[in-house]
Amino acid sequence: MGVAPLTPAQRAAAHALVTAGRLSQVPPDAGRAEAFMRQANDTLEDIPRLTKSQNRYNLAYDACHDVGEALLAAYGYRTANGVGQHEALGRFLRIVLDTPPGDRAASHFERLRRARNQQRYRAAPVGNAEAGLAAQAAQDLFAGAEARGITA
Repeated sequence: MGVAPLTPAQRAAAHALVTAGRLSQVPPDAGRAEAFMRQANDTLEDIPRLTKSQNRYNLAYDACHDVGEALLAAYGYRTANGVGQHEALGRFLRIVLDTPPGDRAASHFERLRRARNQQRYRAAPVGNAEAGLAAQAAQDLFAGAEARGITA
């Protein structure tokens, strides 16, 4: 796997997350990255088969998260233990996916995360449009990761 290197600005932004205790630096793990990309791909393939919007949304969110985990592994990071892991993953997505097709979806991840929390912890309904946007974000994140050289 030939992963595109991080720019100095991206490295500095990721280092700031490490310094803040949001990420931990670990050795890059291509096998882990590929496994998460395969898992994301499998999830993306199943989304169109689902009939309930909340299930499509949840699966799309899971695919987004898997792409984020793949990026973390490929670049040698992990989220720190404790509260805020998904939020830290979202910050890392925005750092690394700064060009199309993933940049817009990376910026959208935080909104997806908050809506998922509303659904998960307050039983807030998810509509078809929201589920569709989540699925598109997952596809775009996946494509963005592939564009950086991370493959399934």
